[in-house]
Amino acid sequence: MRPSGTAEPGSAGIEEITVSERGAGPYGLTHGPDGAVWFTLVHSGGIGRLGAGGEVTEYPLAAGCAPMVITTGPDGALWFTRNRDHRIGRITVDGTATSFSVPTPAGAPYGIAAGPDGALWCTLMNADRVGRITADGGTTEFPLPVRGGFPGAIAAGPDGALWFTLNQADAVGRITVDGNVTVHPLPTPGAAPVGIASDGTALWFTEIGAGRIGRITPDGAIEEFPLPDPACRPHAVAAASAGECWFTEWGGNRIGRITADGEISEYELPTPSCEPHGIGVGPDGAVWAALETGALARLRP
Repeated sequence: MRPSGTAEPGSAGIEEITVSERGAGPYGLTHGPDGAVWFTLVHSGGIGRLGAGGEVTEYPLAAGCAPMVITTGPDGALWFTRNRDHRIGRITVDGTATSFSVPTPAGAPYGIAAGPDGALWCTLMNADRVGRITADGGTTEFPLPVRGGFPGAIAAGPDGALWFTLNQADAVGRITVDGNVTVHPLPTPGAAPVGIASDGTALWFTEIGAGRIGRITPDGAIEEFPLPDPACRPHAVAAASAGECWFTEWGGNRIGRITADGEISEYELPTPSCEPHGIGVGPDGAVWAALETGALARLRP
């Protein structure tokens, strides 16, 4: 266990809480059922927990496993992808960690989300597949019709299906719980979508290659919103309520908010070049972002 994290006030009520060594690489985060913020350490190969009182605990995993995206599962545990050793990890709130291999060798799992069917769903970047994992580790994989699409983040949609980004195909995909896949090409070439999240009525996604935020409804209607800085490289996205979402600007060193009518607000992070990646909204409405340089940022809207 590390000492309590240190907080620094920033613009617009932003504080940065140191949670790891600079090279450990906080990447993805989620709010656990225990009231803590759980996060991945992509470079050091571990899972971190920031408690409500500021205490930080690290749980080491296999060296080089590269944990990336993390989510709360239907079983009350935290589930995460291990990108470089091609496994799906699970950790309980008391810190007991297990992992499960995926059927496709070198599949490189990335995105993960709880589905409406009581299972976890993940993307396999190198295999053009979406996987389904039950609580006991049973895995099924569904091939995608796009080759070299590089599936990224995945989220449960408002229509009972799972939606995911196809980074190299400039598209957003939809898969039903029985494995039927639909692909929606994006209007902008080179969009390179990464993050995706549901606001309860539609899906929001980032276009890291085009400096835009996109929105797609369950019937496939797409809107794109250019951000003020085309080179800001929006990465992850989180939605707290219908008609709005929050996102990180990896290249712009900011946290942003956008509404369905295109209103954009941006908040500079206190530390330059802190590389914001994962983002989430807590039960109290605070917005959290993982900063790859060793901290979590908290924004009080």
